Amino acid sequence: MLPHTPLSRRIDAMLDLVGRTTSWIWLLLLAVIVVNVTARHLFSSGRVEFEELQWHLYSIGFLLGMSYAYQADSHIRVDVLHERMSPRTQAWVELYGILLFVLPFVVLIIYYSIPFVVSSWQLSEVSQAPGGLPYRWFIKAALPLGFTLLLLAVVSRFSRVWSALFDDPAAQQHTTTQGNNNGR
Repeated sequence: MLPHTPLSRRIDAMLDLVGRTTSWIWLLLLAVIVVNVTARHLFSSGRVEFEELQWHLYSIGFLLGMSYAYQADSHIRVDVLHERMSPRTQAWVELYGILLFVLPFVVLIIYYSIPFVVSSWQLSEVSQAPGGLPYRWFIKAALPLGFTLLLLAVVSRFSRVWSALFDDPAAQQHTTTQGNNNGR
């Protein structure tokens, strides 16, 4: 358990709201899939708009939901190694992982995705499929938005890791005691 900081509490509350709100997209996606499959099989009338709306909703759900998963610590990690480490070592691995891998990757995606969206908006890009959806820039805008939310989650997590390692003597004592109690 990492201690919360005032910054992490504010960011996590916002990301929790975004995550819970975004979770409704999955229900909407399910409804669109059911309508499209029903129309295609019962009425032999599949719609390109529904096909594109499906991947738009999936993309938005994934891109906005990844910050919630990271904030809630429900993302994938190599638990075989992670669970064998003391809490203090886990915090050090997390700190270096954030600084060397996650942060640079997220910043690069944001940096390069913004011109991608701006170009699409300036060109008034639309789907090339007949009957496809307009405003292609809108779905592309989910990329920098999702990664900006992930950046906030990373900042929150970093503040918690930093606090565990350097600021909070009670948390340092707790992680040291916890590690010794687990026989590590």
